[in-house]
Amino acid sequence: MELYKIIPPKADPVPIIISVPHAGVKFPEEIKNHYKKRMRNRLDDTDWYVHKLYKFAATLGITVIKANLSRWVIDLNRNPDSKPLYNDGRLITSNTPTTDFFGNSIYKSSTLEPDATVIKRRLKTYYWPYYEQLDQLLAARKKQFGKVLLWDAHSIRHRVSTIQKTPFPDMILGNNDLKTAAPQLIESALTELKLGNFEVSHNSPFKGGHITRYFGKPENNVHALQLEMNKILYMDDNELTYNKERAKNVQIVLQNTFKSLINTLEALS
Repeated sequence: MELYKIIPPKADPVPIIISVPHAGVKFPEEIKNHYKKRMRNRLDDTDWYVHKLYKFAATLGITVIKANLSRWVIDLNRNPDSKPLYNDGRLITSNTPTTDFFGNSIYKSSTLEPDATVIKRRLKTYYWPYYEQLDQLLAARKKQFGKVLLWDAHSIRHRVSTIQKTPFPDMILGNNDLKTAAPQLIESALTELKLGNFEVSHNSPFKGGHITRYFGKPENNVHALQLEMNKILYMDDNELTYNKERAKNVQIVLQNTFKSLINTLEALS
């Protein structure tokens, strides 16, 4: 089973890599039936169609990497030791989750839940290969341009009460409190995102997950930003169906944001 898909640029390459770690829906055959069938058929925590939303990226010279496995097999945006990314009381699933975001068990029985040996094997087999490939993509662009930006692309339900009681903002830009990217890139992204007819939040309630925090080293000319997006911006209100008209409005804003980021990267010393 291929763990990820790489979509190469269709134009001259630019120093941006887009990562889509949570749009995968596949399960290894040997563990597929360990999960409750009704849960597996819905995959409620999936970042549905995010890779489709960013389909324009290749025409701008951007490389995209998309994970194929469901985050319920391995969550690529969690700490490898499952250390919590937040300490404010919200429900935080691990790198090998046993529940969905609402606390519902996803396995048929507790005896099928991954133990320490299984977790170690999944990290080696599924988790680190994604990181190694992403590292190679970033290194190649940095070698070519002297700098590179990683954009980690996500989406989330309009409301998840176990994380916060109120609905989420439309878009949330995360950079671990300004630590993972140069100020110029953060300002460029925020400015362009806010030009759309969307509510944009900065580092609240999400600061960027493990991928952003792991790779974002602006002092080494490797920058990282995470964009969390409300699913109803590009899906129907049922959060199940891709909505082309809504998506077009989001894509216009995203394209303008990346064009601005490309120019900002070129100007960075």
